Amino acid sequence: MTHPGTATPAARIAAVPEKIPVTLSVNHKPAKLVVAPWTTLLDALRDHLNLTGTKKGCDHGQCGACTVLVEGRRINSCLTLAAMQEGAEITTVEGLSRDGELHPLQQAFIDHDAFQCGYCTSGQICSAAGLIAEGKARTAAEIRELMSGNICRCGAYPNIIAAIQQAMERS
Repeated sequence: MTHPGTATPAARIAAVPEKIPVTLSVNHKPAKLVVAPWTTLLDALRDHLNLTGTKKGCDHGQCGACTVLVEGRRINSCLTLAAMQEGAEITTVEGLSRDGELHPLQQAFIDHDAFQCGYCTSGQICSAAGLIAEGKARTAAEIRELMSGNICRCGAYPNIIAAIQQAMERS
């Protein structure tokens, strides 16, 4: 027996809207979406905005391939719902370059051959941009520790660290 005013589980599920409006600023451009309430930020970027630079790796927050910047802070976009970021400024790897010029991290990754297969590269670069903005890393060991949430299965870590150090020196 249910108490008056208490919905059954089936009624609670039926009450969830099929689609909701979400407004974001993505790479300095307004984005108005209508998505299912359970749509992750990663899926909103890839499937609704065609920003496929952000990769879906593990879909569990363990690999970092989906790292983007939200209000300048790095997050795993597979672990947050698009609706939770209502009104936020989202920066993806596509939004780092300016006026046709590569971001210093993008250039440093090229200079140091800091990728092999390239699957993790966008997440590595976005995470590194957040790391540099945080201003906490000074040494290679600190960079390694603070980038430990981003996995490179090809093992390009020495080159990734060198690229980040180059970008830090030039920023």
